[in-house]
Amino acid sequence: MKLKIKKGDTVAVISGNDRGKTGRVLEVDAKKMRILIEGISIRKKHSRPSAANQQGGIVSMEMPIHYSNVQLIDSDGKPTRVSIKQADKASAKSAVRIARTNGKEI
Repeated sequence: MKLKIKKGDTVAVISGNDRGKTGRVLEVDAKKMRILIEGISIRKKHSRPSAANQQGGIVSMEMPIHYSNVQLIDSDGKPTRVSIKQADKASAKSAVRIARTNGKEI
């Protein structure tokens, strides 16, 4: 399934513990329908000492949240649903994402 949210987009969390927060999308996993957002869903994880982390211990890291719990932020700064519109640009058709709240291109 192709998701309408892409890496680098700004999204708002609409449900869960982090409801109301916004952040930038770092990673999208389309198969699992999960999105990793910067500064959202931070959890503590215990790690063993390794070459990268010599000390080991408890590390805070972002965990992915489900696709349905976020909405894209439009140009006005409000959460919006997204529609896809076919646009003709230089004799080539391409899909363009449109914000449902104001009808502008994202």
